Order: sequence, then structure tokens, then C-alpha cells
Amino acid sequence: MANQFEQVDEPPPDALSLMLRRDGDRLSGQSFCPASASGGRLPKDFRSAEMPLKEAFRAAIKFANDFKVPMVVVDPDGLWQPEWGTLYRDDEDDAELSAS
Repeated sequence: MANQFEQVDEPPPDALSLMLRRDGDRLSGQSFCPASASGGRLPKDFRSAEMPLKEAFRAAIKFANDFKVPMVVVDPDGLWQPEWGTLYRDDEDDAELSAS
């Protein structure tokens, strides 16, 4: 069974966010984890350096596993790679957005 990751539009306060972005021809990823998501394991918010997509994905998985935090993906440019697993959106969040 493939890994599944939730796609969100903004980094939430309760999870590590892998943010994928395109800047011209340059593709990169960066992780952001607020201290509030770590249950006291992080003394302050964490932000990684920007790195190539695959390296950013691997680093985010390792960080999420090491600090036992959930991971979500911010991918406005559609850079997610299918071999990494399935990217999905939470239907409840979509329903709330269309109701407002």
C-alpha cells in the first residue's frame, strides 16, 4: 500500500509541512514545523533550508518520524512525484471552504 499524504493550502499549527515550490526553472522543497506541533520536543519553530525536491521529501519524512509529528504537503505548483505516494485533500476541509 502506497503512503498517503494530505495536501493543504497553508501550513497548519499541528503538523510538519513539506512546501514544494517552483521559481522559474528551479524546483525546491522546504520543511516547516511549528514548535506547537511537537508536543514540547522542539523548543522553537523549525524551518529547513531549501533543497532539491527528492532530498526535501526524504528530509521531511525523517524529521516527521524522528519528532513523531504528522506531515502534510503544500504544493501549489503540482510538483508532487507519484512515486512518493498518494497526495489527497481532506473532504471535510473542502466542504468547509465551499460553505463559507
